[in-house]
Amino acid sequence: MPESPLLLQLVVILATARGCGLLLRLVGQPAVIGEMAAGIVLGPIVFGALFPDVHARLFAPESLSALSSLSMLGLVLFMFIVGAELRAPEGVRAQLRAAGWVGVLSVLLPMALGIAVSPVLHPQLAPAGVGFWPFALFMAAAMSITAFPILARILKERGMTHSRLGRLSLSSAAIADVLAWILLALVVALIGSGEGYAGFLRSAAGLVALSAIVFGALRPLYAWLLRRHAADGRPAGFMLAALLIGAFACAAATEWLHLHPVFGAFLFGACLPRDDRLLATLIERIEHLAIIVLMPIFFALAGLGTTGDAFVGAGLGAMGLILAAAVIGKIAGGAAGARIAGLGWRDSLAVGSLMNARALMELIVIKVGLDAGIIGPQAFTMLLVMAIATTVMTGPLLSLFAGRTPRGVHLPVSSGRVTPPP
Repeated sequence: MPESPLLLQLVVILATARGCGLLLRLVGQPAVIGEMAAGIVLGPIVFGALFPDVHARLFAPESLSALSSLSMLGLVLFMFIVGAELRAPEGVRAQLRAAGWVGVLSVLLPMALGIAVSPVLHPQLAPAGVGFWPFALFMAAAMSITAFPILARILKERGMTHSRLGRLSLSSAAIADVLAWILLALVVALIGSGEGYAGFLRSAAGLVALSAIVFGALRPLYAWLLRRHAADGRPAGFMLAALLIGAFACAAATEWLHLHPVFGAFLFGACLPRDDRLLATLIERIEHLAIIVLMPIFFALAGLGTTGDAFVGAGLGAMGLILAAAVIGKIAGGAAGARIAGLGWRDSLAVGSLMNARALMELIVIKVGLDAGIIGPQAFTMLLVMAIATTVMTGPLLSLFAGRTPRGVHLPVSSGRVTPPP
């Protein structure tokens, strides 16, 4: 094996990811679930257990620095696109109250359950030196995330995007994710500065200042640049480079604030004009590379952070507790919000089932927590399994409550395309 096996690592990672993705598509699940599972397959639980010597040589710790850099690049580009495509469906103001109920309750109830189970999980799963509240607040954030892109894909595949149920779910997921990401940023600021609450306040103030700069200065600047240099919505080399510079600069800024670079990339993407032509160009030129080539590297490195010890002894009980809190919190919270908004019980439970999809967004959240030292390999492994399980159950639960055909009143929606991982 070569001393620097980067190319061989890429061959193994991409082939495994695409193979697992195709396998999951055959059974009616989003391909990204298979690609996430490929990380577990390539980690110590499967590949490392079956072929320990080959695994140790192929993924030797000293050979992972290049993969880590590519993984970070993929994360930043992906979150930049997620920010750019996060938009409220047309007519959302008419249902803002309903979406607010669903979005807020589908965050608050999982958060409450995440905090409620933390006294049991903290002694077993928290790394040494991590206090109860940083760990509990992180568990609250991890429980409350919803995968907006996956939710959009499920609705599109079932022809439900234009239904009242679909529009409500998309709007609610956007609200829920904004709330969950704000909480996560604060938790990472609390632990990441290493300077206690004073460092947390500086990081939080820096994030507020960066948000003000992004939306107060960069937003009008880039709107002007795009009108001048990409009036057709298809930025050429100069403008595309300017967009990437903005994304990388904001990512570097949040990293400097002792936060994760994904926060800055997401902020910059969110500040761009809501132009469907621009989004289509960014998807074509950036997202495809990030999703097909770079994100599988992220999945593989995440898989290397898993451990089979998570399911030994008391670990099974902790896994069951995490899964129960995550599922009950999301489905009950989303359903309660939809019921308050006036939907029937079946449609309310369907909305709650959609809010339970976590997928890739959850993996990003827990990797942020692992990198920040808030959780260790055991908790990371359990939360990864939870992310896969909750997303896998979304389709069957939606079929149970809403059927295979759209329910509710059909209304016109924006033509904005939200592209999930292929």
